[in-house]
Amino acid sequence: MSLAPQELENSASKFAAEAIKLDSQGARGMAISSYQRAIDSLIKLIHLYPENKLNRVYQERVAAYQNRIKALQMTNVEVEPAVDPKATPEEQKQSLAKNELDSLIMKEKPNVSWAEVIGLDDAKNALRESIVYPAKRPDLFPLGWPRGILLYGPPGCGKTVLAAATASEIDGYFINVDAASMMSKWLGEAEKNVSKLFVMARGMAEKEGLPVILFIDEVDSLLGNRNSEIGGEIRVKNQFLTEMDGINGKGKDLKLYVIGATNKPWSLDWPFLRRFTKRVYVSLPTLEARVNLFELYTAPLQKEEKAKPSELAKLADGYSASDIKDICQSAQLMVVNDLFRSPEFKDPVVGEAQPQPRPITMPDFKEIITRRKPSVSMEMIRAYYKWSDQFKAL
Repeated sequence: MSLAPQELENSASKFAAEAIKLDSQGARGMAISSYQRAIDSLIKLIHLYPENKLNRVYQERVAAYQNRIKALQMTNVEVEPAVDPKATPEEQKQSLAKNELDSLIMKEKPNVSWAEVIGLDDAKNALRESIVYPAKRPDLFPLGWPRGILLYGPPGCGKTVLAAATASEIDGYFINVDAASMMSKWLGEAEKNVSKLFVMARGMAEKEGLPVILFIDEVDSLLGNRNSEIGGEIRVKNQFLTEMDGINGKGKDLKLYVIGATNKPWSLDWPFLRRFTKRVYVSLPTLEARVNLFELYTAPLQKEEKAKPSELAKLADGYSASDIKDICQSAQLMVVNDLFRSPEFKDPVVGEAQPQPRPITMPDFKEIITRRKPSVSMEMIRAYYKWSDQFKAL
């Protein structure tokens, strides 16, 4: 493997760290120069490797450094230092790292109940058995309980909602991280970020004795197998394995869990699959679930009586939960659009009653379903079934 990507990543990291140090000391001109050199390295990296999944992180860093340059160039304006200029270099770095990790924590538990998770009984039972029950009665689990849970399946079927509902059931912390955030802001030190994240989570679980859920969305982009790996990806994957082994270790009573979500489970290496001892297929909604979804999403809408959720559910076979929400949203947009284009519509006048959209009809829903195809193909479904036959673990 060429060292060029690693060198560019390390170069960007070095210039960014140098810029932040100069920035904190008030050396605006030198800080601007270092920020620009970090930007140049990142842009070159993006152009040379356009398929790199970390490019989103690099683009965010470029935008952040460009905004900082603009702020520093406003010479007549007092600019808040990037970090405390009186702190030691190590304290400055720790401050930045803490701020980054703090930004990953949801300060309040997600306001999602189990009632809002339509269908998906296998997934709900697996999460209750692995997380909710041990959190409430750890004494009933003398052999321990699963710490790694993989939710896989088509996009838009409720993997994130499942994790959020689980977190709302327990009195603890929910740390919501996407794979790009784990690679995060200290370029060239991605594996250290993974370590810091797990150290923080373990510390919270140990000191307060509360359950901690690490939810990692799109985990395949962090742990997937590749023909060629760029930058610190190999080190990140090895660090993740080490951390997972730490929480799965014998004699550990920590209520620390890792929930990974992916649309592409087949891209995960076997060593990572082995750490996720529960592997749960989050499937497309059944007919009964589709009926409940249409009832949920049409409840606040005005529709004709003939537009029954049971009939709509039959028309939406093969559609995901998010597809069904989009169908209901599109139906409301259709009647609102008709209202705005009608001759009787006029600009609001204070004190006058305003015209309302007509009720949504069954033909409206049928037209939208005809125009809007499912987001999940039968080929994808067959791939999930085939993978489940080999690796599913409830």
